[in-house]
Amino acid sequence: MNLGERVHEIAQQEAGRVAYTFMGKDTTYGEFDQSVSKFAGALQELGVEKGDHVAFLLSNTPHFLISLYATLRLGATAVPVNPIYSPDEIAYIVNNSDAKVVIALDALLPLVEKAHQALPAVETYVICETDPSTAEKMAQLPEAVKGKVRSFTQLLTASDAFGGTADISQDDNAVILYTSGTTGKPKGAMLTHGNLYSNARDVAEYLQITPDDRVVATLPVFHVFALTVVVNAPLMQGATIVLVPRFTPQDVFAATKASQATVFAGVPTMFNFMYQLPDVDPADFASVRLAISGGSAMPVALLHNFEDKFNVRISEGYGLSEASPVTCFNPIDRERKAGSIGTSIINVENKVVNELGDEVPVGEVGELIVRGPNVMKGYYKMPEETQAAIKDGWLYTGDLAKVDEEGYFYIVDRKKDMIIVGGYNVYPREVEEVLFAHPAIVEAAVVGLPDADFGESVNAYVVLKEDAVSIDELKAYCAEHLAKYKVPRHMEILDELPKNTTGKILRRSLKDQAVKK
Repeated sequence: MNLGERVHEIAQQEAGRVAYTFMGKDTTYGEFDQSVSKFAGALQELGVEKGDHVAFLLSNTPHFLISLYATLRLGATAVPVNPIYSPDEIAYIVNNSDAKVVIALDALLPLVEKAHQALPAVETYVICETDPSTAEKMAQLPEAVKGKVRSFTQLLTASDAFGGTADISQDDNAVILYTSGTTGKPKGAMLTHGNLYSNARDVAEYLQITPDDRVVATLPVFHVFALTVVVNAPLMQGATIVLVPRFTPQDVFAATKASQATVFAGVPTMFNFMYQLPDVDPADFASVRLAISGGSAMPVALLHNFEDKFNVRISEGYGLSEASPVTCFNPIDRERKAGSIGTSIINVENKVVNELGDEVPVGEVGELIVRGPNVMKGYYKMPEETQAAIKDGWLYTGDLAKVDEEGYFYIVDRKKDMIIVGGYNVYPREVEEVLFAHPAIVEAAVVGLPDADFGESVNAYVVLKEDAVSIDELKAYCAEHLAKYKVPRHMEILDELPKNTTGKILRRSLKDQAVKK
């Protein structure tokens, strides 16, 4: 069994059950399954075969759900990409992943027009119409580009349904998810059909998701947390996804009330904005039986305040792209420990080890490692990085943790220097690479500092050449090359950066000095 087969099975058994709700319109499992089959047929007509890669530049709309499950049904591999990435970031992932087809939001048409030369391997761009003027804009594209562009709506309506059954094994790649690397270049985690199916199945069982649940999807669905927890897990149970195109507290409360949603998943920043919203009626959230938090640690005070205000239990969990992603969750049928990421989910083992790989005693800090059917096959075209991450079947997470006597795990700190901004991962080296490319910069260091609204913020420290350049100019330069959430919020020009005796820049020293100010 795989995810595509499971959705088809539900559609055969209960065609009238609602699969997802979007902008006030319900779509049944029967209708969803038919759209998936037709779009799979369309992709096949475009030349997509088993093993080919299809990149998505999509957000929380039905286009993503249909594209994902159509790609899986063909036995092709989906490559979800954050559509708000900069053109440089998008180009790297699309090129590195060897994508044959790109399915994009119509808002990205200007990017498509420029990208056809930078992305020579892409044979077809499928544009998802969300704006009435899109057809006219597509007609005005230069001839060299127009020949590569297709309409999502036309493909969906005009194509024959995919009639065959792709010969898919559990070890075949289903999705390649790019996660920012410490070397500055994102790495593509290869997640198989077995990885995704097992994690969706085990999360659904652990969180007791049933066909009667209605799950709010306002987390970006191209992110692995949302992909499993608010897309795949509900769909394989025959539950309903409530698609919310973008996050605002008002939109979430309105969608929850209108759909009588029962499950909400978000990052701590979302919970904070929802808690801080003035004049909100807690009754608008009263239908929710379970709130799920992930992406970064939730402050204990916020957890308690939110629960008290909205009378709902929050279950914190932990995961990473390389594990499809979930490894731990606070159980919902026994004690929830504030500040903990919970216990190992079904079929997944977590343990804390020292630098030799030996398990440490209860309460001691070490590196969290994971084993289970959810652990990735490896990094795409990166065998050395794969070997460093997976040893003897265990995935080394790079996060420091401890475990108590009852098997509840706690993340103590990040071994890596990752910064989490509103649930999005930012690696300092990635931002530093951009800064180093500026002609006026000699040295640069980037650290994360606590931020009341977003959990952490990106902060940069630079040493300049004699050329005069302002901080505003540097920020504008970063905005051209980085996604918005990666652009340093604070930037400071220093005469020199602190270093150790070997010349290594001491990020921790910069962080400590900033905290003292």
